Amino acid sequence: FANLRAYYAFMWAHPGKKLLFMGQEFAQGAEWNHNQSLDWHQLELPEHRGVQALVRDLNRVYRDNPALHVNDCRPEGFEWIESNDAGASVYAWLRKGAAGDAPVLAVMNFTPVERPYRLGFPVAGKWEEILNTDAGLYGGGNRGNLGGVKTERTPWNGQAQSAVVTLPPLSAIYFRQAKA
Repeated sequence: FANLRAYYAFMWAHPGKKLLFMGQEFAQGAEWNHNQSLDWHQLELPEHRGVQALVRDLNRVYRDNPALHVNDCRPEGFEWIESNDAGASVYAWLRKGAAGDAPVLAVMNFTPVERPYRLGFPVAGKWEEILNTDAGLYGGGNRGNLGGVKTERTPWNGQAQSAVVTLPPLSAIYFRQAKA
């Protein structure tokens, strides 16, 4: 379930359209069959309820953060932050909307290891953790960054500032530049 939650957050933060097929919004185990109902009874299990809650929150975060959708098909809406750390299986990118829209930095840890990880940020200051797939609400271990991070003047990933972030195992985290 942690892999699935991380992948869904990857898909919602990545440019392009978001596609789920019937039952995927709560991690139905069986393939959809037009001759029968979805397996709604699986929502009695906490893991399935967690995926359903995550999909709900991913849709809300996507809708409420123009950086995730305004420039969805334009190169100016996407910037790699970390694409070369295959050894740690960490990937990070920035999504940008129109002028005045707060950027969103998405970071993924695709290993079963929790990592303290230095990450470059494009703008100095506070960055809110607006989504964490390891939240207990989704069935995760509740590890993360206590609501956000503050950058320091340590250049990293081609950015003038950075912060050490906690990357829970098999997780995705979204940071949004905090309002001044």
